[in-house]
Amino acid sequence: MAAALELLRHGATGFDGFRGQIDDPLSAEGWAQLRAAVHGRRYAGILSSPLRRCSEFAQELASALDCPLSLHDGLMEYDFGDWSGLTPAELHVDAPEALGRFWADPERHPPPGAESLAALEVRVRQALAGLPTGQGTQLVVTHGGVIRLLLCRARGLSLKAMPVLEVPHASLHPFDWPLAGTARA
Repeated sequence: MAAALELLRHGATGFDGFRGQIDDPLSAEGWAQLRAAVHGRRYAGILSSPLRRCSEFAQELASALDCPLSLHDGLMEYDFGDWSGLTPAELHVDAPEALGRFWADPERHPPPGAESLAALEVRVRQALAGLPTGQGTQLVVTHGGVIRLLLCRARGLSLKAMPVLEVPHASLHPFDWPLAGTARA
């Protein structure tokens, strides 16, 4: 039996660029975006990245809905390595070829010092492995990279599609877990 999920990307932080695992707080706009995204919705449980831009909202919502909350390191954003905190504009000046290769094929050309997309996928799958089934919709509060990876897998797309998938701040993505037809680690 599959678990019904809604993946929720965190709201705006006011910071640009490759934030990765930098622990940015939500901006006032980000809080408003998230509250509007889930207004009137109910969840049986909430699973969240421990990074503040996810976990602080998840804690508020779990308290308001009186539902269980779990934080899991496996749901943290992709680790951009040496590019953490940099903007694409900065990289376009300092490392244009590397940035172009990353945009074209992030699986084969990760940033220097970054985690592999295979490692990201393993930790995300481990984080979601124990989700309860048949107990109502679970909310997963996480990051754009995590959602893009799962959308690629759910849609049968190459991970080359990750950079072009639109995953705006505070966007909700319905999902069934585990993914049909996949048996990855």
